[in-house]
Amino acid sequence: MAISSIARQNKLTPSTFKKQYKEYLSDFREWERGLVVDALVYPKNFGPRMSIDETSLQNGELYTIVTNKDKKGKKGALAALIKGTKASVVIKELMSVPVGTRMKVEEITLDLANNMDWICRTCFLNAVITGDRFHFQKVVSEGVQEIRIKLRREAIDEENAKIMEAREQKRAYQPYVYENGDTKKQLLARSRYFLFKPRGKWTASQAERANVLFETYPELNKAYDLLMYFRNIFEKSKTREEGEKRLKEWYGKISTNGMAELISSANTIKNHEGKILNYFHTRSTNASAESFNAKLKGFRALLRGIRDVNFFLFRVEKLFA
Repeated sequence: MAISSIARQNKLTPSTFKKQYKEYLSDFREWERGLVVDALVYPKNFGPRMSIDETSLQNGELYTIVTNKDKKGKKGALAALIKGTKASVVIKELMSVPVGTRMKVEEITLDLANNMDWICRTCFLNAVITGDRFHFQKVVSEGVQEIRIKLRREAIDEENAKIMEAREQKRAYQPYVYENGDTKKQLLARSRYFLFKPRGKWTASQAERANVLFETYPELNKAYDLLMYFRNIFEKSKTREEGEKRLKEWYGKISTNGMAELISSANTIKNHEGKILNYFHTRSTNASAESFNAKLKGFRALLRGIRDVNFFLFRVEKLFA
């Protein structure tokens, strides 16, 4: 419950109650003494299955956050919250955790960031490092969207040239309208969202727009099919060997089609292939870390932002550590 709601129930102004809670009721001043709030580390909250990610608390200031998957975002989920993302800084703070505790970490999930990879390899020597499948899918999705954006820019330039030509000839310009009611520029702009989704999840209007889009731009149809093939690697492969085989087939398809945007995505996947294939052992993702980040942001929104970072961290500790 928000402090403002509790204050109203007790016939106090929110500002008065907040001050009373912070200064006298919460033990915040006792907590603050001698504490380095740039690094909160809780060794007792480390477990066999962990996640690492970055989050922003205030004004874009980044923190590295380590969470325990098995606590499911509840008390004990927060294992470390360290200001900054620089590997050397984070490693120094995590090394304060007893080596025996760190060696008990069996698996840790993370995104594509190289600094996170280095932190995990240095601090958790026994852990299997698993890349988050959804971050890799996002890399390929971004490649498809780059193709769409490039085609939309070309459509805008084409339309601008035709408008200027019509003005010079002193006539009205009427763009071509497809059977679904979109112009070429609108078709490419409105196709953004359904390109992320499988065909089975399209609405009727999205399916109609997709038919027009893919007929007009066959290269987008090929790029979309390659994205869905990549997604299906994770959903249909049951073993690491099966996943590796399908991944190599996908590389071959990317090479054959020769689209620069997807070749770039494929190269990124290749550079992190080992972490991707580790997914098929336990099928773990970084969803727990993303969910915990969402909780922190929701808590921040409930407070209408953060005025005192130390007090915010104190309350986060009470709730999650």
